[in-house]
Amino acid sequence: MAWFRARYTYHDIYQITGEALARRGFKLLLADLDNTLAPYGVPLPDERLKGWRDDLAAHGVTLFILSNNRHESRPHLFAEGLDAPYIGHAGKPKTPAFFKAMERVGATREQTAIVGDQIFTDILGGNRAGVSAILVEPIRLAGNPGRYLRYAAEWPFRLLSGKGEPL
Repeated sequence: MAWFRARYTYHDIYQITGEALARRGFKLLLADLDNTLAPYGVPLPDERLKGWRDDLAAHGVTLFILSNNRHESRPHLFAEGLDAPYIGHAGKPKTPAFFKAMERVGATREQTAIVGDQIFTDILGGNRAGVSAILVEPIRLAGNPGRYLRYAAEWPFRLLSGKGEPL
């Protein structure tokens, strides 16, 4: 059961600050792309997201996109627009991409967190990799009936996750 529980939960990424992450010793924040950083299909980051990335960087935290998107151009273009490193087609909840990202940045498990909107990929993968898992609400469910079913299956685990435990 612990594999499916996030250590922290927030409404969205903007409740997570660089100062709070740095205070806890985090140097690397892995982030899911679709429905965590931006809605599905939004090709480029907006200014608010760039400002959030800048806040993380100002506190010594590297934002690193870890996306399961199977279309290489999606995470590549988004990460390029955000000036952030990325791994596309990451295969979460499998752990190799987590370890590859940590190696690329030079961060340990203790210095790494992942933020994502899905229990069965982001949170499970983070827990399996031994990094702190942060769950956010999905940005938008509309457009894909399968998403409703997936999030419904995740609901019990969402209720068991940390409720905004201060970072």
